[in-house]
Amino acid sequence: MFTIIGGDGKEYGPVTIEQIRAWIASGRANLDTQARALGSNEWRRVGDFAEFSSPSVPPPFMSAPSSAATAEAGATTTSGPPLASRGRRLAARLLDWIFGFLCKLPGVVMIASYFLQPNVLQTLVNTATSGRQLAASDIDMPRLIPGLIAIGCGWLVGLVTEILLMSFRGQSVGKLIMGLRVVRVIDGQQAGFLHAWLLRECVTTIIGAVLSVLPVLGPILLYPAFSITNWCLIFRDDQRCIHDLIAGTKVVKI
Repeated sequence: MFTIIGGDGKEYGPVTIEQIRAWIASGRANLDTQARALGSNEWRRVGDFAEFSSPSVPPPFMSAPSSAATAEAGATTTSGPPLASRGRRLAARLLDWIFGFLCKLPGVVMIASYFLQPNVLQTLVNTATSGRQLAASDIDMPRLIPGLIAIGCGWLVGLVTEILLMSFRGQSVGKLIMGLRVVRVIDGQQAGFLHAWLLRECVTTIIGAVLSVLPVLGPILLYPAFSITNWCLIFRDDQRCIHDLIAGTKVVKI
């Protein structure tokens, strides 16, 4: 039995010789991975142990340990679709934003058409040049209400569409177009409503919203830091962002 150090710096084990050989064969470890035998405190290269230096051990195809962090001690590895490329994931997210905007576009056009009227524009200009604040009496709210309702309905259509697609297909509109899918890390199966949307999308959205309304530091520091950190984690070996870590998911190419 051996304990190894994964690509994330964490220890995994004790595991059997066969399990480590399976990890080497799948690229989750290699002969340079640090390991120690059960009952020993000495860390050595896997390749330095006689059990793994025999010709029966397939050579690793990666130069460094990568996603051993996603394998739990004693769990067997399974084959499955490859991880989605970072470029495809970013493109899918951009398409999701575009889809969300298109859902709200009718309401945006209705509101913009009101503010672009010459008399309304003149009121806005006069208010700005006089240095006074825009008063409620300067705006014809009854004419804005239909546009606001249209924006709300568009947002609702986009939300329901995302929930249904993520729950039943593990895909948003963008991921559907880009040929990507959200699956559970533990077994590679479809994530479903709980993992694909409630934990992955809803929880992180709530966290961001709470951070953004905190006084002073929230909107100018905490929320931007959370968002940037979330997106930067896509450059991990396993490409799992904060929402993936919370939900226990990963994004694969199909």
